[in-house]
Amino acid sequence: MGIDPDTGQQGSPTVWVDEESAELVFQGWKPGPELEAKCAATEVPGHAVGIPEGEAVVRIPARMVAMIREACDVAERRARI
Repeated sequence: MGIDPDTGQQGSPTVWVDEESAELVFQGWKPGPELEAKCAATEVPGHAVGIPEGEAVVRIPARMVAMIREACDVAERRARI
């Protein structure tokens, strides 16, 4: 769907749509240990505290919101097929 336009040719945050599963796939920056710990400690109703094995926290810049919305639309249409 798109990459962060401000990062050039180097590793950059990216959003894809897996067309078979209609899922969004993100590549982003690893958070620093303080942010990761904060995310792991945050309580959300219906969610265990911590980051489960096989999951990760990634950072995506706000400037990618339009791309993410477009990816959401594509995934939603794909899920209806």
